[in-house]
Amino acid sequence: MKYPKDFGYMSIIETIADVDNTFLSRRELTCNFAGLAGKLKKLEAVDMITKEFKLDGKVVIPMRLQTHVGKPIVTGTFFVYEDEGLAKKHVNPTIFSRLEKSKAKLAEAEAAAQEAPAEEAPAEEAASEEAPAEDKAVEAPAEEAKEEEKSE
Repeated sequence: MKYPKDFGYMSIIETIADVDNTFLSRRELTCNFAGLAGKLKKLEAVDMITKEFKLDGKVVIPMRLQTHVGKPIVTGTFFVYEDEGLAKKHVNPTIFSRLEKSKAKLAEAEAAAQEAPAEEAPAEEAASEEAPAEDKAVEAPAEEAKEEEKSE
């Protein structure tokens, strides 16, 4: 399965545990991400889990991403809630604040990336409009120099 960001070799999700916790009204997933040690971010892991297990419309919270010494494996623990209100009631608010902070940073980077090409296009048009004016300015001194030579 291809993901938006291609991590290269062996990007496979292996399910270690899939527990339906009826007491807390959540699903607890524990998965191994092979070959992604040091490359995987929490929001990317959430996207991968959402696509792999078809969890659209549900709240997926990355609780823990743990790397293993000497192995290119990341083990992730995720909580899947049906309702965001219930998730905020059960999970530490610090986790939500960190997720919101990283989402804001990601959105800001995307906005900056979209604005950069938009700013370059008018700058290129302005440069192309200025270029003929510069050519005329360059030609004008050359003509003046020729006129001076003829007068001498």
